[in-house]
Amino acid sequence: MKTAVMIAILSAMAFAQDPAAVESIQAACGPPSVNFSVNTDTPQRPNAQPVPGKGMVFVVEDLGQCIDCEGTRSPFSFTNVQSAITKVGVDGAWVGANKGNSYLSFAVTPGEHHLCINWQSRISERSRAFAFANFTAEAGKTYYFRERVFPGRDDYSFDLDKVNSDEGKYLVASSPYSVSKTKK
Repeated sequence: MKTAVMIAILSAMAFAQDPAAVESIQAACGPPSVNFSVNTDTPQRPNAQPVPGKGMVFVVEDLGQCIDCEGTRSPFSFTNVQSAITKVGVDGAWVGANKGNSYLSFAVTPGEHHLCINWQSRISERSRAFAFANFTAEAGKTYYFRERVFPGRDDYSFDLDKVNSDEGKYLVASSPYSVSKTKK
């Protein structure tokens, strides 16, 4: 994990110096102008079984290790992330969003896919926060990813990791389902 974080930091530093490379990688996301509203107060839970001929992907926002994520500080504080909305994209299109400790799911065709999360915020430092992962999907298989926001005193870190199926099932079972709609 530490090695992966260090690679991500060094890669980010390298890509930060090449705007064309950054733009190319962010193409995995979706149009920056798209924003979502998210409801997690729904008893609705999707079918956890893959669609025939496709793979199933779950993305869980996990604030479990987050200190002060309940927003006890000012809502403008960088540590208030309980209500943070993170947009989830795959292969250049947004598929939905998470808010707080929640999850969403979607089906993918077999083959290589590029997953992206982006912090939806009017605060420019936050809206520039991205995390990426790629994976090769197989029909009938389920994939779990965990996104995390780690606030610090004056900054934060943001990551997206593939987790094993046991961890993924636990995170999904202990989180509400995100129902997101595109804002107009």
